[in-house]
Amino acid sequence: MTQTEKLSAIVKALDSKKAQDIKVIRIGDLTVIADYFVIANGTSTTHTRGLVDEVDFRLGESGVHPARIEGVDGSSWIAMDYGDIVVHVFYRDVREQYNLEKLWSDGEAVDIRELL
Repeated sequence: MTQTEKLSAIVKALDSKKAQDIKVIRIGDLTVIADYFVIANGTSTTHTRGLVDEVDFRLGESGVHPARIEGVDGSSWIAMDYGDIVVHVFYRDVREQYNLEKLWSDGEAVDIRELL
């Protein structure tokens, strides 16, 4: 699975479960952490957990599994590490508090319409 295919699968999985405000930021030129961050939020901790489960399921069908998933217990901020792509799924209030989009504003915003 190519990087673009993974990004597309992640965005489609989040969109299919009604994730709010999905953003993709290209950060590869800024850090060695990953090439892309995918950021989205759910409307409740249950919704947030469901979004993560859907991404894990959809990519798992293609044999792609995260190296690790952090934050599952609290479900207010869950990070999925796919190596070149890190998926951040937040509960809305927590997303506003950490504001990763502002923190990584030097990154390049990707139009998710190209991935849907």
